[in-house]
Amino acid sequence: MTDSEPIDCDVAIIGGGPGGSTCAGLLKKYAPELEVSVFERETFPRDHIGESQLPMIGRILDELGCWDKVEAAHFPIKIGATYRWGNSDKLWDFEFMPLKAYREEPRPRPWGQQTRQLALQVDRAVYDKILLDHAAELGAEVYSPAAVREIQSDGDRVTGMVLADGRRVRARHYVDASGNSALLRRRMGIEVDVPTSLQNVAFWDYWEKTEWATRYPGGATRVLVLSIGCGWIWFIPLSETRTSIGFVCPRDYYREQGLKPEELYLRALEEEPLIAQLTDGASRRGRVEATKDWSFVADRVAGENWFLVGEAAGFADPILAAGMTLTQTSAREAAYTILELERGKLDGGWLRSSYDENQTTRIRQHIRFADFWYSANGNFTDLKEYTREIARDAGLDLDPDKAFQWLGTGGFATDLIGQVGIGGLDLAGARQVAGRFLDQEAGWNLSRYNRFRLDVSSAESVSAPVYDNGRISAVPCYLREGKRLPVAGLFARVIEALRRGDDINTVLEGLKKAAVAYREQMQPDLAFKQIIQAFELMLSDGWVEGQYDPSLGRLKLESPREGENIHSNHDLDERLARIKTPTR
Repeated sequence: MTDSEPIDCDVAIIGGGPGGSTCAGLLKKYAPELEVSVFERETFPRDHIGESQLPMIGRILDELGCWDKVEAAHFPIKIGATYRWGNSDKLWDFEFMPLKAYREEPRPRPWGQQTRQLALQVDRAVYDKILLDHAAELGAEVYSPAAVREIQSDGDRVTGMVLADGRRVRARHYVDASGNSALLRRRMGIEVDVPTSLQNVAFWDYWEKTEWATRYPGGATRVLVLSIGCGWIWFIPLSETRTSIGFVCPRDYYREQGLKPEELYLRALEEEPLIAQLTDGASRRGRVEATKDWSFVADRVAGENWFLVGEAAGFADPILAAGMTLTQTSAREAAYTILELERGKLDGGWLRSSYDENQTTRIRQHIRFADFWYSANGNFTDLKEYTREIARDAGLDLDPDKAFQWLGTGGFATDLIGQVGIGGLDLAGARQVAGRFLDQEAGWNLSRYNRFRLDVSSAESVSAPVYDNGRISAVPCYLREGKRLPVAGLFARVIEALRRGDDINTVLEGLKKAAVAYREQMQPDLAFKQIIQAFELMLSDGWVEGQYDPSLGRLKLESPREGENIHSNHDLDERLARIKTPTR
């Protein structure tokens, strides 16, 4: 091919990172006849931050058919995270599954019940190349290095692209997975909204031969997230020898210090005793990088023949480690949307608007939840009052107590249709975290009542997309006052049980039977807990009306400060105490 010959394809994807490669891989898996081209400006492998994953990504890797390839890289298994965050200087753990239930598995591990609940901490230089090479093996045409110099458009339609070498690219669909470069978004004049006052900057470097703070059989560990007053430090083991260590602080603090990035970075690490000990004897790459971590969301993430994926669509502060999850989830849904547009059997306007609503809502929820985490790090003096501000941003005018209850009972829990959770936390976990931050336990509404009635009065009947096995299906939903109740997943199980009877015993019997249907994905007892949380969310959001009957018993639900998944880390606290007061 000469430089003057155009590249014609069905789908042109800008960027070969996890967003671009996931989108390309799924397109080729489900529609191998499509010509999919990926244009990556760099040559892989290359370093990149965003190494800490959430469990949702494993499902996408399995669907792509590259779980075994990623697992063969022997990345550390992420059981959860250890935090020093909130109104105490004590350390506490958040785990994806109870540690007592974790079982060591020979590696590489097959995809199964336990791997569904856990995540990985990946070296992006290795991980990104695995995904891009896999997309190429599936048949995607990868151009690298191939920087996009110009994007041409007519109204809301992209008409072509020009590469740095002068070649023109023509396609029917275009995907912007170019990260913070956002080439297509900027060319189409799409504005961004910054629904937060947080303006942080991050500095990081890579270290060799650090000690892991926690180590479990099978290469499992937790990331460290340590508040140090002026900001926070991340410590993410990426392999047996390599660790990513970063420092995040407000932009104004960085400016006020008058230090070079490397000086500020090293000072922060030296002032944290645990990090100083973990890096004692370790060596540093010696190149501190920096970026701004300002949360934002694009006003629009889909157009006539284009889609924004990952950070091109929006970004949520990394405190929840959701960046890669947001990226690969949006890439998956963009691929599904393009597949259905190609089939032509579903309404194109509905497909695009559904994609747009899913991504912008998801990003905004993560931004709000990150804001709440920062409010517990000393940035705000009245945390309960701040939850009122967060609720108001979501269109709710609540007093501080009710706003806290809204946050703790699922104000952001719509990451996936039919599921309950955000940032790796289920509803119970989110309530426990909120309770730690505010030093107040939020009661469960299900414990107050024992008769229940589904209430969808005055609700509008709409449709929402479910993405499965390469197809999008429209499931019925109820919409009322901005709240959506999908008749799918966990919520459908609750609705079925409520239609069989209204007393607590009949409802619970129905929910326990429904939990068995999830036995291939998770243990029935875990499925039951998830369904109960969906039930609680429906009650809190007004989809279920509760009453108390003195002749019936009630559930006793609580969110204890010390639970199976969220609890204090006494071992590391004792280690820190020894570091600060060494034995003479």
